[in-house]
Amino acid sequence: MLKNTFKLEKLKIKVFSKRRRKETDYIDTFEVMFNPESYSLNYENTYDSKQGLNSSGKEVKYLLSKPSQLSLKLLFDDTGVADYGLYGRKDVYTQVKKFRELTTKMAGKEHEPYFLIIHWSRLYFKCRLKSFDVKYTLFNRSGEPIRAELDALFVSDLDDYERVRLENKSSPDLTHTKTVKAGDKLPLMAQEVYGNSAYYIQLARANNLNNIRKLKTGITINLPPIEK
Repeated sequence: MLKNTFKLEKLKIKVFSKRRRKETDYIDTFEVMFNPESYSLNYENTYDSKQGLNSSGKEVKYLLSKPSQLSLKLLFDDTGVADYGLYGRKDVYTQVKKFRELTTKMAGKEHEPYFLIIHWSRLYFKCRLKSFDVKYTLFNRSGEPIRAELDALFVSDLDDYERVRLENKSSPDLTHTKTVKAGDKLPLMAQEVYGNSAYYIQLARANNLNNIRKLKTGITINLPPIEK
């Protein structure tokens, strides 16, 4: 018997309990009923929006790149138009419920929703669910939904090691942590990292610093992204 080399590859959402997404953290896999007709990826850079008075323009200063986002439209159908072979019919309400539990349920000790990998051909997206809307469009005589459309939005989610490696930043002044040296000042750190010394106030809050004028040599300062 010849092996079918043209087997349809289905989009899968693998679910993990921890951000590193190791096999030991694997929870479950959600396989879509029908592959999406399309998907969209969004990338966004953020720039300093401040402009000086009495000026006709300003220098555009890069601040950060926001996590990319993936939009998917999924279809669930139990009208009998699809052949599920040995697995039988797929109850639409149950399938939507499983999707919701795997993408929104709090994960054990983490007390956060599960960590996901969406994989379909060249699409390999480490992410978490941001939001989804479901619309039931067809019902049987008992009022049970037999068709649904689900619009989901996922946001990219990488652990610190992967993110720094992809950004290819080797200077300690450009990573997300910095060890304080003699003479270091928060406004100077803010200027080096964010291009604006005024962000030293957010840095002080993020690191719970009471004395922002005199930093203790040797301590580690976290340099989180600044949300606009």
